[in-house]
Amino acid sequence: MNLSGTNLENAGLHNRRVVMEAIRIHKRLSRADLTRLTELTPQTISNITRQLVEMGVLIALPPERAGRGQPAVPFIINPDGAYSIGIQLNHHGLNAVAADLSGAIVARGSLAVDRLSPAEAIAPLRSMVEQLQRSAQFDWQRLIGVGVAIPGPFGVDAMSAIGPTTLPGWLDLSAGKQLSAALGLPVIVANDASAAAIGERLYGAGQTLQNFVYLYIGEGLGAGLFLNGQMFEGSANNAGELGHIVVERDGRACYCGNHGCLERYLSLLAAYEVLGFTQPAQATPADLLSLSAKGTKKLDVWLDEAAPYLRQAVNMLECMLDIETIIVGGLLPRPVLERLMQRLEPLHVSVGTRADRKIPRLQLGMIGEDTAALGAAALPIFNKLNPSLELLRKSK
Repeated sequence: MNLSGTNLENAGLHNRRVVMEAIRIHKRLSRADLTRLTELTPQTISNITRQLVEMGVLIALPPERAGRGQPAVPFIINPDGAYSIGIQLNHHGLNAVAADLSGAIVARGSLAVDRLSPAEAIAPLRSMVEQLQRSAQFDWQRLIGVGVAIPGPFGVDAMSAIGPTTLPGWLDLSAGKQLSAALGLPVIVANDASAAAIGERLYGAGQTLQNFVYLYIGEGLGAGLFLNGQMFEGSANNAGELGHIVVERDGRACYCGNHGCLERYLSLLAAYEVLGFTQPAQATPADLLSLSAKGTKKLDVWLDEAAPYLRQAVNMLECMLDIETIIVGGLLPRPVLERLMQRLEPLHVSVGTRADRKIPRLQLGMIGEDTAALGAAALPIFNKLNPSLELLRKSK
């Protein structure tokens, strides 16, 4: 993995992020380790580690002697160095977590809501932040922000905030400013699939990966794209809107106006409809979990239908992006997701079909039911700590 820093005078922020990323991946590193991994000078590493310790985000452990020479001082990330809150908004609920810098959840909460607009979300969000503040035992001055994950797409005619798989009023990501002013905290709003990909990158199956896709099965279907060590969001924050790729000519009608969109077959809403729920918009993932626990054969009907479309999505993503792996997760209950994944072999031949593979082409996300909320909590941390190529470009 290339974690190279830069010795340019104005690239201090980028270099601090590079150092934090290296320690996050390797858990504990000495200054000599950091110099070797980042290609920064020993003096630069010494200055950065001192700054990060003073900021409280790194801990210097007692020196360890290994052979001749000066004892090495290992550095680790200080879990108490910073905290963030992540809130996932879906059609029926508000799920939230407070997490420390290591990604450990220190408090969680949930609230039943019904398709909130940005203005309607202010009071519930404020209530949830206050609830987490009461229950989480940490220095509230170290809270660096709030992440809110919502379904996209954004700024697209006839698609944004329209139909059963989106939320009303969330036309773009500018609501973050409105929410920030109302809550008195920095707020970042992001696509739920992108947030989940960042969560997996920081804390889950993507920690050591530079190129992967997080396939997010929610009410609709989306994908978070992590390419060349950076989150790729596209020109209008809609990269990975996989659900509206047409996969069936003259297929099922989609609210976007097309027919045969992928999410009309592979999504929670598609599952509810195939299973015959009289009010699909009112169903929840818990309903699918209940059916799975009961061994209901009706669930197999949807799983058998959805599996070929998931196999097709894997083929498309691999051939387009030549990624290391695809991580699958989202709101689909894990037992149901596992049954879906079991139906996928053999995968279609693609550029991912290589004998020298070290990791599977397809794997389950590690974060589980908290994926979107923890991914949202990762947004402020990721924004502050992940090495940014854009920052590097600005420094030149």
